[in-house]
Order: sequence, then C-alpha cells, then structure tokens
Amino acid sequence: MDIRYDEIAQGSAELILLFGGVIIIVIFAALWYKNYLISAGNEINKTDVQTVTNSIQNLKNKF
Repeated sequence: MDIRYDEIAQGSAELILLFGGVIIIVIFAALWYKNYLISAGNEINKTDVQTVTNSIQNLKNKF
C-alpha cells in the first residue's frame, strides 16, 4: 500500500468523525431549545394574554 493513500484515508475518517460530532451537538442543542420553548410557553397563561388585550383596548378607547 502507498503511504499517501493511508494518510488520505485517515484524513477522510477523521473528517467523518468530526461531522458526526457536529451533528450530535446540533441535535442536542435543538432538543434543549425545544424543551426551553415549551417551558417558556407554559409560563404564559390565558389570563396574561387577556390582561394585555384589555389594556390595549382601553388605550384604543381613549383615542
């Protein structure tokens, strides 16, 4: 075997492992962000939205 071929194959294998690691990190970050958004959405309830809507309507009536 040619040494140059072995080095190219090793470089390709390292590149594949690097891309695999990046993909795993991206998947983990996406799952974490999804859970973050779900928990943030649960903190806003219907009464908060209704309060803001009423405040906007009261401002509208003053003009």
